[in-house]
Amino acid sequence: MSGSANAASTEAAFIETVSGGGDRTVSGLGRGLAIAAILLVAIDLRPGIVSVGPILPSIIDEFGLSYAAASLLITIPDLLMGLLALPTPWLVRRYGRDPVLLSALLLLCLSTLVRALSPNVASLLLATAGVGAGIAIAGALIAGFIKARFPTKAAMMMGIYATALSFGSTVSAGVTGPVAANLPGGWRLASGLWSLLGIFAILGWLAVALRERRDRPAAVGTAAVMHRLPLGNRTAWLVALFFACDNFLFYALLSWTAPMYREYGLSPTTAGLVLASFPAAFMCATPVFGWLSKSEDRRGWLAICGGLTVAGLVLLAVAPMAAPFAVIALCAFGLGGGFTLGMTLPLDNTHSVEEANVWNAFVLTVGYLIASAGPLLVGSVRDLSGDFRPAMWLLVAVGAAMLVLSPFLRPHHHRPGA
Repeated sequence: MSGSANAASTEAAFIETVSGGGDRTVSGLGRGLAIAAILLVAIDLRPGIVSVGPILPSIIDEFGLSYAAASLLITIPDLLMGLLALPTPWLVRRYGRDPVLLSALLLLCLSTLVRALSPNVASLLLATAGVGAGIAIAGALIAGFIKARFPTKAAMMMGIYATALSFGSTVSAGVTGPVAANLPGGWRLASGLWSLLGIFAILGWLAVALRERRDRPAAVGTAAVMHRLPLGNRTAWLVALFFACDNFLFYALLSWTAPMYREYGLSPTTAGLVLASFPAAFMCATPVFGWLSKSEDRRGWLAICGGLTVAGLVLLAVAPMAAPFAVIALCAFGLGGGFTLGMTLPLDNTHSVEEANVWNAFVLTVGYLIASAGPLLVGSVRDLSGDFRPAMWLLVAVGAAMLVLSPFLRPHHHRPGA
């Protein structure tokens, strides 16, 4: 890779990471253990959101919610993923990466369990906020860890990370519905069982923390360079908007695919399988585009991702019952590639771990704050129109914006005069 990767590689030998806990060498942490921990954490970061989709009709019935109110179960985590991205680097500098990350994983685990036991709407939404906070804080720290540990393989590792996210999404989407329909615990059991993943994620990262503590060399007194948010950087805003469009569509489709197809006449099990095809195709796309995109100038692949997404969304709006599995998979394949490359763009535009984390926090904040409107807007349009088709055309417009943005996403330090 070019400039940014080389600079990061040089720095990684003794860099002050976002952990705030001292200098750490790349060789001091086994690659296998690092990858295993990333996988365990990533798998744990989506079931708390994705598992809501298949059981949303049951929750609506039990608590008497409108479609717009029910969408808060997805909107709240998305919103917190944006709001908490900015303060997370400060928390890490204050308390250390590992304590913050482990606390976030514990919060996610407990909140997932508590939500399944909620007796009323207030406790349901409060527990959902805990789920969102845990996901937000933990997820904001992974990119910097990858930047430090795998500086020359950032795109590949982000592809692996995104694949693990998608694997957790796929399993939870496919399993939640059948569990809710066939076991006595219903939607509560189907929702709460995903708290078990948190135990494995906590144990995996605890192993990383203990290994790093054992292998940490004596501190060399190198202070981390503070970087400001890239508020005046045009590329940073474009990256954030692209990421926002991708996640707007991801969470909107994740929330409403199963309820939409149940309205169109599919059984709960079949609608759940259609939903499961979404993260499955997303999961297939993430390593493919991570492997294919070898240059830091990823605009061609980003445009392909946008084009695939728009094509799938148009088919979904025009003929949703023609081939449900294929149409949803087409949307997901484009979004999966866009997500992987979108998560890599902050790394392409930065030269150090600290700078990468600031860019990542900025992109996540802008991106998820905008994306959080996706489930809510689709639910609101459905309430107003009585049908999901107008909402699908709204998603087509967002997909078109994603496609239009792609030619402008050249890394800023590759521009003439940069």
